[in-house]
Amino acid sequence: MLKRTVWLLAITLLFAFQIFGDRAIALELDKETRTVPYNAAGDTYVMSLEEVSRGKRLFNYACGQCHVGGVTKTDPNVGLDPETLALATPPRDNVESLVDYINNPTTYDGLEPISERHPSTQSSDIFPKMRNLTQDDLKVISAHILMQPKVMGPKWGGGKIYY
Repeated sequence: MLKRTVWLLAITLLFAFQIFGDRAIALELDKETRTVPYNAAGDTYVMSLEEVSRGKRLFNYACGQCHVGGVTKTDPNVGLDPETLALATPPRDNVESLVDYINNPTTYDGLEPISERHPSTQSSDIFPKMRNLTQDDLKVISAHILMQPKVMGPKWGGGKIYY
């Protein structure tokens, strides 16, 4: 009976951590960590604690299968780290440009559209996870991508050496 109670308690605690774990992490993030570049003009955007949790959840739902830890599984040479995003054409190193990319994805050099190969709002018939994402959802996903280097350091988008 005691062994059964201990197992039940352990399972309950694990379940509670799974449900409320994101909120605890979000509460630990200060305003500076939650501040990300908003546009090419240099404006910034401060994510609310709710947006931090939502951005993580939506990223894992819609993007996490191919971009675990900011790495691109289909092309490990192109990650979601700040340097790689800044060197893209056009640069994808702010919220507005990432939202634009998710709406209209192009190759890294910006020359060819790739909506049939990369999930986007244009290709929701091919990638059904994109169907219910709003522009605000894309905004918090983009902000999540830009905040992760502050949270994870060089591990975010760092490639094979970390994963």
